[in-house]
Amino acid sequence: MSEKITKVMQWLRTVFEDQPVPEFEVNTRTVDLLHQLAESSEARCGEVALLTEDHRQKAAEYQADGCHIQEVLLQGVGLSSGSLSKPASDYLTSLTACAMALKVRDTSLTSFVAAINDVSTGLLEAEKKDREMERELTNVRRNLGATLMLRKTLQDDLKKILKIQEVEKAKAEERLLNMDFIKAKSRDLSYSIKMAEEQLASRKMEPHLTHQAILDISEEIAKLKQEILPITKKLQSYKDLTPSPSLAQVKIEEAKRELAAIDAELEMKVDIMNIMPKQHGVPLK
Repeated sequence: MSEKITKVMQWLRTVFEDQPVPEFEVNTRTVDLLHQLAESSEARCGEVALLTEDHRQKAAEYQADGCHIQEVLLQGVGLSSGSLSKPASDYLTSLTACAMALKVRDTSLTSFVAAINDVSTGLLEAEKKDREMERELTNVRRNLGATLMLRKTLQDDLKKILKIQEVEKAKAEERLLNMDFIKAKSRDLSYSIKMAEEQLASRKMEPHLTHQAILDISEEIAKLKQEILPITKKLQSYKDLTPSPSLAQVKIEEAKRELAAIDAELEMKVDIMNIMPKQHGVPLK
């Protein structure tokens, strides 16, 4: 643990140089993390140092090759950079720029032809890829037009559906309000019926004294009155006859008994209609 702390502190002093090292909480986790960062940093610094050294060696080799080529040109051909004319110097500069642009190892014709062929091949491939992309772009535009039309259709359908939903929602709310009103009315009617039933039960209302029963009795009385009319007319015809002995007396007695029975039944039903409702406090309608 102490070795890790020592290494971490040395690395932090190297990183911050003249600046003071910030304070941090020293525990196992922070020390381990900082130790890993220190090792990674040292490894990266080592790689950078090796890469820098490699570039330095290559630069020295290139410089030695340049000096050697200058000596060959000076001693073998008698040319130097100062003895070249301006056009020749410009041509040499252009040749160097082309070589660097084409990334060739030397300025020989073979290297330039090979590099130009590679560039031409790349250009043809790029043109081919460009044509494919143009076709794909045309298809994408066509599909985009169809998609936009479909999108507009879907938006119109969605608007129609939303309007229909609003109408249906309003109808549903109205039905709910009506349902609530009907439920409330049904509760009121149920309560009123219950109170009426309790009131009738408290008054000892009998089934034969209901409004419907009284209407039925009234209809029966009307029928009995209609039945009495022909008997009364028949009796009247007998009253107009000349009194005779026993036969007339028998007929008269039979008619009187029949009329008395009908009158008694009629009076009984009328008494039921007029007397019984008054006893129970039920008005006759």
